[in-house]
Amino acid sequence: MSRFGRVRAETSAGWRSFVRRRTAVFFTFFFPVILIVIFGALVRTDPTGEGLFTEPPAFYVPGYLAVVVLFTPLSRMGSEVARHREGSRFEKLATTPLSRAEWLLAQTAVNAVIIGLASLLILGLVVVLTGAEITVSLLLIPYVLVGVVCFCGVGAMLGSYTDSQDGAVAASNAIGLPLLFLSETFISLEQLPGWFGPLVNLSPLTYFARGVRAATFPGAEPAEIAGIDAVVANLVILAVVALFAFALGARSIPRTD
Repeated sequence: MSRFGRVRAETSAGWRSFVRRRTAVFFTFFFPVILIVIFGALVRTDPTGEGLFTEPPAFYVPGYLAVVVLFTPLSRMGSEVARHREGSRFEKLATTPLSRAEWLLAQTAVNAVIIGLASLLILGLVVVLTGAEITVSLLLIPYVLVGVVCFCGVGAMLGSYTDSQDGAVAASNAIGLPLLFLSETFISLEQLPGWFGPLVNLSPLTYFARGVRAATFPGAEPAEIAGIDAVVANLVILAVVALFAFALGARSIPRTD
């Protein structure tokens, strides 16, 4: 079997495994929906006031997308790798031609489909419930895909180095929650202490948020970074980080061959 055939077969198996878990399917789509309903439709934004939601609704689109782009790969990949470790499934995979990188690529493809569908749902709800005026850009597709690759790699590392599935989920929440709110998603850089600004640049989610905002929110600043369009510049940075994260994630998966 060719490499493409191996990845396709593993992707198909991973998709069927996800669909069979109805609870996982429900909460994958329900959590971001309830977040939009609470913060977008009930709390609402107040551009003339003070507090957390002081920007126009379109400003928070990257934050809503980040919920699934960040949390779904971290939790799913972390628990999936941990589950394979506990069930000695990597030992069984070692008897097949499927490599660790190919297995991770297949799982990433499954996550990409799931998160792509969830992102479409989120964008539709944000427009309908919050009245956000966004610009639809095809560059959202590579941003979501590259973001999924990046955080699937991180999730694979969490699943490899934690001691159980519960530990992997706990670690993903411990890492995901600070990143979600401190990466220029729901909280702008101006609302954070000045000394914290450089730390924001260490988060890969920051470049996802900046790029998505530049692509969807006409009032986003800056328009350029070092003379390069902000949408392209942030995507390039995120892609470089994603390659490193994926490589480290594949390398961290237990070697049993």
